[in-house]
Amino acid sequence: MDNKRNLVLFIATSLDGYIATKDESLEWLFNVEGEGDSGFSEFYETVDTVLLGKRSYDWVMKQDIEEFPYKNKECYVFTRSSIDDNEDVKFVNDDVTEFVDKLKSKGGKNIWIVGGGELLHSFIQKKLVDEIILTVTPTLIGNGIPLFREGEYNLDLSLIGMRKFNQFVELHYLVKNH
Repeated sequence: MDNKRNLVLFIATSLDGYIATKDESLEWLFNVEGEGDSGFSEFYETVDTVLLGKRSYDWVMKQDIEEFPYKNKECYVFTRSSIDDNEDVKFVNDDVTEFVDKLKSKGGKNIWIVGGGELLHSFIQKKLVDEIILTVTPTLIGNGIPLFREGEYNLDLSLIGMRKFNQFVELHYLVKNH
């Protein structure tokens, strides 16, 4: 049995490929009618580790939340600064490839890249992403923070699943060329 942990991008995107507006708003996402939690809880059970960039972590912490949303998971925040860990998060500024390879070599469930764009870009360029699960919203934003940045990379994907949650469409891909 293969116990390999996959690094999975699970994220919502506008139809025109943005993950947030320029001012980091997700209002456009919450205005779309989903179905239940549009597959989030089911996905969340498949991971035991979450990775965020510092800007995404700061955005989460600015929201009106009662407790840290990834409390029951091992959580790492990539930052260029030297920041002390807290009860919910370990801050890392290690080389992403070495760090991810170390995580993948440990036993456990999958690893979730929560965001953001800069961290995802470095993971894609270094071919660390194993699966991509996109939830596409029927919204055009026109500009904002792009899901995939321009860069020198090429990933071949294989579509392994599609689901519809009312107005949302989930596309599930495996990355083929590692």
